[in-house]
Parts: sequence; C-alpha cells; structure tokens
Amino acid sequence: MSVSEEQKPRRRQARGERRAAQLLEAAAEVFGKVGYTAASTNAIAREAGVSPGTLYQFFPNKEAIAIELGGTLIHRMQEAHGELFTAENAALPLDRMIDVVVDPFIAFNCENPVFLALAQDGDVPGAVAQEHDALHSSLLQRVDTLIGLRSPGLSPAERSRIAAMAFGLFKAGLALVLAHEGAERDAYVAELKKALYGYLAPHVGTGPATVA
Repeated sequence: MSVSEEQKPRRRQARGERRAAQLLEAAAEVFGKVGYTAASTNAIAREAGVSPGTLYQFFPNKEAIAIELGGTLIHRMQEAHGELFTAENAALPLDRMIDVVVDPFIAFNCENPVFLALAQDGDVPGAVAQEHDALHSSLLQRVDTLIGLRSPGLSPAERSRIAAMAFGLFKAGLALVLAHEGAERDAYVAELKKALYGYLAPHVGTGPATVA
C-alpha cells in the first residue's frame, strides 16, 4: 500500500473530528443563547453552516449532542481546575485565597456560558444532569477540605455547613456575573468576592493561615 493510500483514512478521520468539533461549538452557541429545551438540531446545523443531514451523520439527536458537549466541558473544567484546592492556597490570606480559587472558575464560565445553561436546565438528558451532580459533589467536597485545612478546629458538621453556604453564594453570584458584561460584570465579580470574604472571614480568619 502506498503512503498516500495509508494517509487517506487518517485525513478522513481528521476531517470528521473537525466537523464534530464544529458541531459541538455550534451547539454550545445555540444552547447558550436559547437554552437546551428551546434548541433544535436544525438551529445547531444552521449555526454550524451545515445541513441537518450532515449533523445526523455525527449525532442522532439533540440529546446525544448535549451529552457529548456536557462531558467535554466537565472534563475540561476538571483538568483546568483540579489543583486549585491545595494546602498552599489554603494558607494564603483570605482575599488572595478567594482570588486564586474563584477567578479561574469565573473565567471558565464566562468563556463557556453553555456550561451553566446546561446545568440549570431541568430538561437536559439524565446523563448530563448526573455528570453535573457528580461534579457539584466533588467541588463541594474540595471546598470542605480547603476550609478544613485552613481551620482544622471546626467540626465536620460546621465545615460542611460553611462549605455548602460558601458554594451556594458562589453559584448565586456567578449567575449574576454571567448576566452582565464589561465593567458591570467586573463590578459583580467584585461584589461576589466581597460576599464570600464577609461570610468566610468569621469562620476561617483573614490573614495567612498555618496549614499542616
């Protein structure tokens, strides 16, 4: 077999991967604008600049697109932000700790507004909801661990309650951040951080912490 013949299947595969990625990007745009429930495969195909028939060569329906997209986004978030909840970060002054933990999550969600859109839509496929629930539980546990590293004297029940409240504050504030743009978005980010600082300060202190 000639080299060119060997390369043809690879080129076809590469083209297919690029087209699938193009369709997922289009789906992210459509889901982000109108939500999962109101979105349609026709709208996604239009956004991608392809025919519905081409879309169906890669995804059988809207549910399959959402599952693939949701899984990709969750994996990307886990890879990018899995190392934020460290002892080193727990030892920082509180305002700095909030910055280093919160800023990457805000940036990720601003770059991928579809992530929150899928998380908040009650009609998303069960597989997507389950992955979001698993991610939520994992992140909440990491917040719990971070608080425990900073304030080891807290009881498990206290730590769990503080973590849940701080995480809830972040999620509520994030929705407001994403609803604005430019200088107004920056102002909401600042307000979110002030809310987290004000809530956490009595529980974990404000200065650098000694972490074992």
